[in-house]
Amino acid sequence: MTTMESLIGLVNRIQRACTVLGDYGGGDNAFSSLWEALPSVAVVGGQVLLSFSLYFFFLSIKKPKAHTSKENSSGKSSVLESIVGRDFLPRGSGIVTRRPLVLQLHKTEEGSQEYAEFLHLPKRRFTDFSLVRKEIQDETDRMTGKTKQISPVPIHLSIYSPSVVNLTLIDLPGLTKVAVEGQPESVVQDIETMVRSYVEKPNCIILAISPANQDIATSDAIKLSREVDPSGERTFGVLTKLDLMDKGTNALDVLEGRSYRLQHPWVGIVNRSQADINKNVDMIVARRKECEYFATSPDYGHLANKMGSEYLANLLSKYLESVIRARIPSITSLINKSIEELESEMDHLGRPIAVDAGAQLYTILELCRAFDRIFKEHLDGGRPGGDRIYGVFDNQLPAALRKLPFDRHLSLQNVRRVVSEADGYQPHLIAPEQGYRRLIEGALNYFRGPAEASVDAVHFVLKELVRKSIGETQELKRFPTLQAEIAAASSEALERFREDSKKTVIRLVDMESSYLTVEFFRRLPQEVEKGGNPTSSTVDRYTEGHFRRIGSNVSSYINMVSETLKNTIPKAVVYCQVREAKQSLLNHFYTQVGKKEAKQLSQLLDEDPALMERRQQCAKRLELYKSARDEIDSVSWAR
Repeated sequence: MTTMESLIGLVNRIQRACTVLGDYGGGDNAFSSLWEALPSVAVVGGQVLLSFSLYFFFLSIKKPKAHTSKENSSGKSSVLESIVGRDFLPRGSGIVTRRPLVLQLHKTEEGSQEYAEFLHLPKRRFTDFSLVRKEIQDETDRMTGKTKQISPVPIHLSIYSPSVVNLTLIDLPGLTKVAVEGQPESVVQDIETMVRSYVEKPNCIILAISPANQDIATSDAIKLSREVDPSGERTFGVLTKLDLMDKGTNALDVLEGRSYRLQHPWVGIVNRSQADINKNVDMIVARRKECEYFATSPDYGHLANKMGSEYLANLLSKYLESVIRARIPSITSLINKSIEELESEMDHLGRPIAVDAGAQLYTILELCRAFDRIFKEHLDGGRPGGDRIYGVFDNQLPAALRKLPFDRHLSLQNVRRVVSEADGYQPHLIAPEQGYRRLIEGALNYFRGPAEASVDAVHFVLKELVRKSIGETQELKRFPTLQAEIAAASSEALERFREDSKKTVIRLVDMESSYLTVEFFRRLPQEVEKGGNPTSSTVDRYTEGHFRRIGSNVSSYINMVSETLKNTIPKAVVYCQVREAKQSLLNHFYTQVGKKEAKQLSQLLDEDPALMERRQQCAKRLELYKSARDEIDSVSWAR
């Protein structure tokens, strides 16, 4: 069975890897956070800040007891030091904890030397714990400056000692209601936001520390834990400063769960007094005195075996181990899912580009082919969009042909005018051939508009498909310069195809004008007089009925031509534009790229800085998850 040491050690190692690779929770939603999936114990307490002038004013009014601490806080730092058994945390006025401190405790064999290590100083062991305190302060200042600002980036401290239990605690800045000198007013809200970002996570165990000499209803830690954990399932309540309560009073209502009930038992703590701290009283001695206090207390003697810092440390260690054991399957699932997603994204983002010209040219041509493949899929139906070209032929072109003004062109008045002008001074004898030709040629000119409009409409569709295809070519997203070059080359090619297509469809119209279908007119019925004699009398050649028949005959011919063009214009457009776009869209670009020097090729492969940053982030996060997977696998083998 996996040991407690290996399970908590597993989380410790993964947490350290998280910090090294930039994952320490917070508001970055670009990646799922492994840090936030790991069970942790966050230490939360309030801190009431008194100026030194006010503190000394109180001293002048009433001489304090020898054991009275000048801290008017929850005693959070003292609890941590008591659990560790070492004096190692910065002390002083104002907000001392200004960065989260991830404190990882490792139990070692009896008789082994105690030492501490910082994640940011991996090769240095600290055996002097006063230097640990100084390094915490110095590392805080390196990140925040000496302006008393706060930072969410954690400090990782590992302590190896035979006097500790295997446990990980996250010491958070104390909740406060006022900013100290040199801090912006927003620091109060900033601290609460930071603390809340830890304790609101469902995998966070809350160690809520409150002083016994204050009303529990006013406890900042309990107030916050009630908001984020209303059922109390994740909260351990710790009551400090039991020895500083007014004579004749006790905290049994809180410790026995009557004032505020939690799912876990309250634990009472007696920290070192300020006098003990000033005298550097050994923490082991302080622990012994704490045990004696509870054992001999008339109020708390019956709870003595469930009070004190040693009991609290063991309680938290066992509970953290049980939570980790329960969470391992979901953590493993998250890791595997994240690795799969990150590897997929890395494939889309692509690998780093080679430096030699040959490899760069090959890369450019491969990227162009990837774009060209997607463009063809749009045209051929594998992706949406190509059907819009058919829509031009099936809807737009027929509708445009129906709207041509043939009714006006073949009106009785216009037919009479055209035919009369064509006859000149001598009226036609049998059929007004010149009038027919002029009416037909005039009508055929109207077909130019729909023919050119079809070309332009297909050109617009092709341009839009090029734009979409460039956007859908994941490999191209890395190279905005190459994207722009491919877009420009495609646009130039489509313009050439459009010009050729326009010339072709206009030729189709002109061909209809240049040679009329004689057989159509030969099949028309001949006009005869009432007596059936086809010999003509030229008087009734200009009757209304005569001109109406001419208009009707021309209309029939134009309808025939319209049906022809409705079929031949799409053929020409597809041949000149769609077919050419599929076969030779980037041919000219390929020729130009092949002539470029190495420096010019490098410029085409100049990546988008945002994508370079994204690839680096993905690589780091992928490294983190693979490392975590290996760590979990190593623990699994140890069963």
